[in-house]
Amino acid sequence: MNAGAHDIVLKGGRVLDPAQGIDGRFDVAIRDGRISEVSETVTGPAAETIDCTGRIVLPGLVEGHTHIFQHVSKVGADPVEAHLRRGVVAAADAGTAGASTFAAFRKLVVEPSGMRILSFLNVSVLGLIDFRFGELMNPDTLVPEDALAVAKEHPDVVRGFKIRLSEDVVGENWRELLDRSLAVGEEAGLPVMVHIGETSEPLDVLLPLLRAGDIVAHCYTGKPHNILADGAVMPAVAEARERGVLFDSAHGKSNLSFDIAKVAIAEGFLPDIASSDTSARNWRGPVFDLLTSISKLVALGAPLDEVIKRATIDPARLLGIADEGYGSLEAGTAAHVTVIEEVSDQVLPDAAGNSIVAPRFEPVTVLHNGAPVDLVPWRGSAA
Repeated sequence: MNAGAHDIVLKGGRVLDPAQGIDGRFDVAIRDGRISEVSETVTGPAAETIDCTGRIVLPGLVEGHTHIFQHVSKVGADPVEAHLRRGVVAAADAGTAGASTFAAFRKLVVEPSGMRILSFLNVSVLGLIDFRFGELMNPDTLVPEDALAVAKEHPDVVRGFKIRLSEDVVGENWRELLDRSLAVGEEAGLPVMVHIGETSEPLDVLLPLLRAGDIVAHCYTGKPHNILADGAVMPAVAEARERGVLFDSAHGKSNLSFDIAKVAIAEGFLPDIASSDTSARNWRGPVFDLLTSISKLVALGAPLDEVIKRATIDPARLLGIADEGYGSLEAGTAAHVTVIEEVSDQVLPDAAGNSIVAPRFEPVTVLHNGAPVDLVPWRGSAA
């Protein structure tokens, strides 16, 4: 190959890169695993040219909330099949591994996956092995020194902590366990992700306890004690956001209600992180994958560019991997790219028994470190 030749040129697509404020028709060139040029017309020879006319060229998607501890956790999906081969190049496992199982998580998931894997470490040493059994019903399973030791030993992977505050997980000990979890986060200098829905207390009691940078997972849940009060986003939610508390959409098997999301989006309340909460319980429906979750938010009225921002650069920054080239198509950075197209209307379900018929986004080309990824078809069915 000539010294100035490109390995791949993605030609003629709509490049949507919120990190750089780019939204227009551009070519994207890749050489030696990195973005070599983004311009209206890339010139020079290329080993491969991919026609992206009518398609959208995005930074590789970053999944901020998933469960991928396969082989150990009953809820763990295959990270490659569920994510990489569906357009996601980096993913954060949300509490499936705890301190006592993290070594296995690193060996079985992080190291062999071929994609960037991060972790919100479960504050219970057990992690989330089986949804039928609350990991904190015995409060003694929250061992601060164990969580802190794992976070200190694995700073390249552990980027926060996770606690599920549903009543069937924490019982009557929610306040004590939350306080102890926040203390762990404070000592480690890391955020705590808090799972809501069916908590023993409403959000206006819970939210004032959280710190700036902490994350509320399942912000569009339809379960009791959600973000709405009297048909509108409650003031405590807006106040928490003003203080820097983050909100994660985290679809999941039972935590996205179109009724809740529609009201919130109409009020301008978008998630800070657009995630899927994919797991072995839902990757064949109702979640399917991150792109399908993105499609649902857009169908409910969220602007595409805003949702893509919340599924690329925003989680990349939160997880501390933006400097590794994730979340942007900036020239000189690692070539993590997801090319999508809009396909005909599909039946898209939420997690509360509702469905809509709307267009869906489908990955057609995915590059991780400049290398093409073999894709798999969508796991749903056409309308």
